[in-house]
Amino acid sequence: MKMKAGCSQLKPVLLIFIFNLFFYASYELTELQLCELCSGTVLNVSTVGQFCSSSAGRIERRCCWRHDNTSDREHIIGLDLSSCSLTHIEDLQGASTALMIDLSLNPIVNISNSTFQGFVELNYMILPQDIVCPGGNSSWEKVEVNGTNRICEGQKDMCNQTGQLSINCPENSLCAPYGPGFFECSCADNYHGYKCLREGEFPTLQVFGPLGGCTFVITLLLWVTQRRKAKSL
Repeated sequence: MKMKAGCSQLKPVLLIFIFNLFFYASYELTELQLCELCSGTVLNVSTVGQFCSSSAGRIERRCCWRHDNTSDREHIIGLDLSSCSLTHIEDLQGASTALMIDLSLNPIVNISNSTFQGFVELNYMILPQDIVCPGGNSSWEKVEVNGTNRICEGQKDMCNQTGQLSINCPENSLCAPYGPGFFECSCADNYHGYKCLREGEFPTLQVFGPLGGCTFVITLLLWVTQRRKAKSL
């Protein structure tokens, strides 16, 4: 009886593990799809190819992959989508860890600044000449036009600039970069709530306790329902 009870308690944990595994696999699939967005592979003589070689990366299709010292999984550090006949750039979040992106030699009409939200590591971009660098020139240390390309180099930390940007964070909060031209605010230690106005530790148990309980009950009900249906079949 005790063995059966123990197994029943493990089933929700197993379901959560399976969900996390599925989410991880889906995210990795998105990265792979991005690397196969157009035919061909990164050439060793290209800018991304040379960067990949000097960074001890691994080329696969249009991406340069590398293991991080703090993580076991590979992530994209370079993305070469040059000469891919792209007219619009929409979702590149699979490459949010990239340090270098090449979008040159594409008939791109426009790129939304929000496309590169979260690209905090991005430090070098090659764009068609008539496309503005994400976040504008003020978001980069150096912007130059070289032939048919526009090169954006050295993403600036928007929190360290003088002016109005960094002071948009409310009192008792910290500013952190969040991609070219973007920043985000997070509450400082011992503050939480709307605009970080509440002092003291965040009531984790009171907030997530009932949420976790509800999630457990719903998961258990779904499991029981599906099990009955399977038995009836």
